[in-house]
Amino acid sequence: MVYSLILNEATVELNDYIGKSLEITFTGKIYCIQCGRKTSRSFQQGHCYPCMQRLAECNYCIIHPEKCNVVHGPCPENDWAHAQCSQPHIVYLANSSGLKVGITRQNNTDTRWIDQGASQALPIFKVANRYQSGAIEVCLKQFINDKTDWRKMIKQSAPPIDLIAERDRLWALAKNTLQPVLDSFSENEILFLPNEPVVALEFPVNQYPPKIITWSFDTTETISGKLQGIKGQYLLFEAGVINVRKFSGYEIKLKME
Repeated sequence: MVYSLILNEATVELNDYIGKSLEITFTGKIYCIQCGRKTSRSFQQGHCYPCMQRLAECNYCIIHPEKCNVVHGPCPENDWAHAQCSQPHIVYLANSSGLKVGITRQNNTDTRWIDQGASQALPIFKVANRYQSGAIEVCLKQFINDKTDWRKMIKQSAPPIDLIAERDRLWALAKNTLQPVLDSFSENEILFLPNEPVVALEFPVNQYPPKIITWSFDTTETISGKLQGIKGQYLLFEAGVINVRKFSGYEIKLKME
């Protein structure tokens, strides 16, 4: 697994610097990742406030897929939400900080699992759109966690789980609750995936931090130290960790050993 950081259109492969000293300095400038304007504050991982209000990427239904409006048709067919939410989605089990259920677009599975720091993943349903995946997830999360404990995820490698056995156990527990939801959709829109293989992912980590200290460019201008690894959206240093995705749009200077 290779992690890259794009700086002024140049790509830096961060895996090459694991085990070496790295210094990252925030210049004090933030630029909206959508419109490029300078902003004093970042919203929704890199947007200025007007773009956050305007763009469908930040829509409420992105956070709550079971409330997605794609089935009701209010989203213009040429906007971002319609293009994303009307795509086939996957409902999956993953082992990140432990067993969890999640959803993502069919063409985004690997990226989603990497973002979550999952060491294992197993697709269990393929559905026609985001709303349907959200409706299934809401049922399943009555029996299984749907959140990653990020602190636990970056502190250790999760012990292996028999995801196929967990899928079967979950189906036995949730069948009566889930069946009415499945019956509310057309048969050709919902596909159970009984034969998918478990996907294994290995992250480039030399050593996990013994204690979790979170760094933030909102309070610290420069972070530095030996880069011990990368997992999910986090750079793992000897003395602290930082969520890179959180600071999308922040202008930085990178100094490497």
